Amino acid sequence: MPDPDALLAALDPEQRAVATTFGAPVAVIAGAGTGKTRAITHRIAYGCATGAYDPAAVLAVTFTTRAAGELRGRLRNLGFPRVQARTFHSAALRQAQYFWPAAMGAELPRVSEQRAGMMAEAAGRQLGHRAESGTLRDLLTEISWAKVSNVPPVDYAELAGSEGREVSGVDATAVGRIYGRYEQIKSDRGVIDFDDVLLCTVALLSDHDDVRAQVRRTYRHLVVDEYQDVSPLQQKLLELWLAERPDLCVVGDAAQTIHSFAGARSSYLTRFAVRHPDAEIIRLVRDYRSTSQVVDLANRVLHSRGPAEGVRLVAQGGNGPQPRFTQAATEADEAAQVAAWLAGLIADGVPASELAVLYRIHAQSPAYEAALSKAGVPFSLRASEGFFQRQEVRRAVVALKGQVAAESEDLIAAVRGVLAGQGWTAEPPSGQGQARERWESLAALLGLAEEFAAEHPDATLIDLLAEIDERARAEHAPSGAGVTLSTLHAAKGLEWEGVALVGVQEGTLPFVLAQSPEQVAEERRLLYVGITRAKRHLWVSWATSRNGGGARRKASRFLDGIRPEIEPARPASGGGRKQRSRLSLTCRVCGEPLAAGAELKLGRHAACPSNYDEHTWELLREWRRQEAAAAGLPAFCVFTDATLMAIAEARPSTEKELLAIAGVGRSKADKYAEPVFAILNTD
Repeated sequence: MPDPDALLAALDPEQRAVATTFGAPVAVIAGAGTGKTRAITHRIAYGCATGAYDPAAVLAVTFTTRAAGELRGRLRNLGFPRVQARTFHSAALRQAQYFWPAAMGAELPRVSEQRAGMMAEAAGRQLGHRAESGTLRDLLTEISWAKVSNVPPVDYAELAGSEGREVSGVDATAVGRIYGRYEQIKSDRGVIDFDDVLLCTVALLSDHDDVRAQVRRTYRHLVVDEYQDVSPLQQKLLELWLAERPDLCVVGDAAQTIHSFAGARSSYLTRFAVRHPDAEIIRLVRDYRSTSQVVDLANRVLHSRGPAEGVRLVAQGGNGPQPRFTQAATEADEAAQVAAWLAGLIADGVPASELAVLYRIHAQSPAYEAALSKAGVPFSLRASEGFFQRQEVRRAVVALKGQVAAESEDLIAAVRGVLAGQGWTAEPPSGQGQARERWESLAALLGLAEEFAAEHPDATLIDLLAEIDERARAEHAPSGAGVTLSTLHAAKGLEWEGVALVGVQEGTLPFVLAQSPEQVAEERRLLYVGITRAKRHLWVSWATSRNGGGARRKASRFLDGIRPEIEPARPASGGGRKQRSRLSLTCRVCGEPLAAGAELKLGRHAACPSNYDEHTWELLREWRRQEAAAAGLPAFCVFTDATLMAIAEARPSTEKELLAIAGVGRSKADKYAEPVFAILNTD
C-alpha cells in the first residue's frame, strides 16, 4: 500500500486540498494546464490509501477513451490498478449489458456501427432524394444533440427554433420527421446506436429500483472529469448512480466549454453549489504548462469583457517570447508566413512534432498543407475520426498480423516491409490530399513501431501488435513526426511547444454562424482553448482577404485592445509598389523587396553580386546535406538557407560571433560550431 504522505508530497497546496477533502461533494474548478488529472488521480489514490475509498467501489468517468486510459495508467502507477476509469458510454454499456437480460427478459440490442447508412435511408425517404454527405453529418450531429438533450422526434421542430438549432437546407419539421424515421429504421433492424446506450441505461435504472440499488452499492465513490461537457442525459445518468448522500467529486473548467452545440451544459458545473449546498469548491489556478506571456494573453482574451466563468491563471512556466501577431494580405500569404515561422523554430531546435497549426474549420487546412509542403516542413493531420479507425491503419494492422508466422530477425525491417506493401515510402508524396493523409497514417504507425522497439529491444511482432491493440482501446494515437494540423475543437486536451493560431478574423473566429451572445461567448472560449495549448511559442494571424479581392476582413473582435497596431497589409499580387508586411522578404544585397516573379538567387536578386565566397557556400551546403542525412532530418532542420548564407557571409571565428547570427541558438552552436569553423578555416 502506498504511503499516503508520499502521495501528497508532489502536489501543490490546491491540488493537495483536492486530494484530501472528503465527507462532502467536491467541485474542482481547474484552469488550463493546472494539473487536474494529477489532482484527481492522487485524490483517488490518497482516498484508497487512507481507507476513505474502497478501490473496488470507485468509478471515475470521463469523455474519451484516451482520457480514461490516461486515468487508468496513472492510477496503476500510483499502486491502484483495480480502480475503474471509463467513459460515460463505456460504463453505461457495461451496466446495461449486465442487467438488461434479467430486467427486460432479452439481450440488450446490438450497438450498430452503421449510423450513416441508416441516416441516409431515413433522409432519402423524407427528402425524396439522396442527401449529400455533409447534410448527413449535420443530421447525425443534430439527432445526437436531440437525444442527449432529451428531445424526442415529436418535439424537435418546436424546440429547435427556441434553441437556435438548424440543419442547412433542411427545415426543422423535416429534421424532426427524419429523426422519427431514423428511430423506426433502427427498431425494425433490432439495433441501437451510440447515443441509445445512455438512454437505455437511464431507462433501466429509472424503472428498476433493484438494479439502481445494486449499481449504487457497487460504485459508492464517483469522480467525473471534464464536467463542463456533461449533457442533460449524462447528468441524469450521474444522478441515478448517486445515492442520497452523494460521494461525488467533479472536475472541470467553464472557460473550456466548447461543445455546447453537441449538448454540453457548463451550468451543471457553475451551479454545483446550488444543487449541493454543502459542497466544497476548490480552484486550481497555477498553470504549469505555459510561459507568463502566453498565460497573460489567455487571461486577457477570456476576461477582456469583465469577470468571466473560469479562473484567472497564474503562470508557473517562467518567461518566454512574446506572442507574435501578424496580418497578411491573403490566406495564401498567411499560410506561407506561418510555414516560414515554423521552419525557423525547427531550425532553432524545436521538434516538428512539438508544433501545431490550429484553425476553426477543416476547410482552412489545405492552404497550410500546401504551404508546409512547399517549405519542406513535415506535417500530419489530426483527423476527426480516431487514428486506429482509419481505413489505411486498419488494413496495415491486418497485414502486420498476417506477417506474424514469418520469421524475422529485425522487427522494424519487417514492419517497413509490410507498410511498403500498403503504400508507405521513405519520402512523403508531394502536395497534399488523400495520398498524403494515407502516407502520414502509415508513417505514424512506423514511428510507433520504432518507438516501441527502442524501448523494448527484444520485442517481437506479436509484442508490437499487443501494444497496438492496447493503444487502440485507449485511443492513444501515435504522435506524428511533423507539425500537427488540427481544428481548435480537436486540439482540446493537447499541448505543444509552439502553436500557430490562424484565420483569427471576423467571420471565421467568431464563426459567421455564431449570432447569439451565448454562441459568440463560446467562440471566445474556443480562442482561449487554442491559446492555452501553447507552452512557449505562440503565433496569432489573420488575412484581410481570401485571395486579394472582395471585402476587406478585420481581425477578430476578440483581439480588440490586445493585439498591437499592425501596418495594413496589401495583396501579394497586383499593380503598383507593394507595401511590405512585417514578414516581407528583402534582397540581402540591395535591400529592395524580393518581388513575386523576379529572378532570384538565394535570398537576393540574381543581378546583385553575392557577398560571400561561392566555394565556402558549397562546402557548407554539402556538410549540411551529410549532417541532415545522418540524423534522418530535412536539411533545414540543421540550418535554413538563410542562416547558412549568413554564416558564409559573416565567416564567424568565435562562438560569440556564431551565436550573433539569426537562426543559431545555443543548442545549434554546441552541436555544429566545430565543423562550421573547420569549413570556414579552409582556404
